[in-house]
Amino acid sequence: MSTTTQTVTFGEQVDLALNNVPLQQAMGRAESGFVETRRQCVEAMPEFESLRDTARDIKEHTLEHLDSYLEFFEAKVIENGGTVHWASSGEEACRIILEICQQAEARLVTKGKSMVAEEIHLNEALEKGGLEVVETDLGEYIIQLANEMPSHIIAPAMHKTRSQISELFHTHHQSLGYVDKAATREEIVSQARQVLRDVFVSADVGITGANFLVAETGSNVIVTNEGNGDLTSCLPRVQIITAGIEKVIPSLEDLSVFLRLLARSATGQEMSAYTTLYTGPRRDDDPEGPEEYHVVLVDNGRSAMLAGNYRSMLRCIRCGACLNHCPVYTAIGGHSYGWIYTGPMGAVLTPLMTGLDNAYDLPNACTLNGRCQEVCPVRIPLPDFLRQHRVRQNQRRLGSGLNRQIVSMWAWLARRPRFYHAVMALPVRLLSYLGRHRGAFEKLPFGRGWTVVRDFPAPTGSTFQQQWQKRKRAKP
Repeated sequence: MSTTTQTVTFGEQVDLALNNVPLQQAMGRAESGFVETRRQCVEAMPEFESLRDTARDIKEHTLEHLDSYLEFFEAKVIENGGTVHWASSGEEACRIILEICQQAEARLVTKGKSMVAEEIHLNEALEKGGLEVVETDLGEYIIQLANEMPSHIIAPAMHKTRSQISELFHTHHQSLGYVDKAATREEIVSQARQVLRDVFVSADVGITGANFLVAETGSNVIVTNEGNGDLTSCLPRVQIITAGIEKVIPSLEDLSVFLRLLARSATGQEMSAYTTLYTGPRRDDDPEGPEEYHVVLVDNGRSAMLAGNYRSMLRCIRCGACLNHCPVYTAIGGHSYGWIYTGPMGAVLTPLMTGLDNAYDLPNACTLNGRCQEVCPVRIPLPDFLRQHRVRQNQRRLGSGLNRQIVSMWAWLARRPRFYHAVMALPVRLLSYLGRHRGAFEKLPFGRGWTVVRDFPAPTGSTFQQQWQKRKRAKP
């Protein structure tokens, strides 16, 4: 199983992110764009909430019978002339894909965006095998040039500003004859298209992920806004699809439900620009398409998740809505999380896939505000899972002893409500008295992490419970 490659602590990454001015500018623009467009699109669709219920039920039904639907999908792929490969781990998946490429005598591989490929470190494995690998999604291409991980599951280069991308292209494309710097958005996109055009027509193998796998027809479905996934799938002699085993759904009718939710949740579009179904290699009367069609189904810890308390996490359709609405993610970006899955879904998945002890900080960084669950199109209880992680960490005595003692003291108090309210009223009154002139604190003992970037408002002098009781007594 792949593990995190983070070499600095989560706290150090957060400090770097909060003080990174270009990153803060980029995250601010992206947050407002995704959130607002989703809101407008959802409000214009009265049946959105009922579709979420339907999608949740479809996923739960599929997970309950996952073995049957995977076998049905495999049979259909074989019937259509393709080949299905089963990989229990990331290492096995990389070995299978490398062998397919070697048997095809491939030299150049194009790739569409695939989080599973990132998860199993596919690019590194293929490059070690002597292959040239080129990402064709614009965001993935940018971070490949920058030698970075994606910072967002649908917008991998969201953390980059236009000027940073311009400099990156200027550095890497001069040797290709592009002397002038691409400065505008249109110039950057045009230059990327020109560079990738030769790559598309020269590639021997094309590799994509899959948004969905349809058991009824044996089809893989890719949803993009650039069309690079179609060029990656159609032009090379060999097509390879990498997908987690949870991506299968029963039917085309079920697919229609998820397509109505996916783009609205991800980017605030009614429908993505390109939605394509691929069902096997080229037929005799087809004008284009691959000669070989391979689907690599990756487990890599998913079966263990299926059998445990976190099964609902396998509903995830990788839309990124939870990231876009998370106040923690939008403050620190994706790289602070230390692995390819970021935001709330990453804070749940990363400890499950790399170990609680390797990702201790992620569940504890969440404020448990619940926005992620409110916007999840398949209603995954992300805050509940994060709380479960914290409980398991405490049971295993992970983290510092001081933290565990503080939590134990708080739990002892919380189980004695009257004593708890009396104790908490004391610091509230003290802080109200000390901050009565300015109304806020620029510095607080044990609160540097808060006051280093914002003031702490002075309390009103009474707790919420006291104010509520007072208002209750005042009612006629």
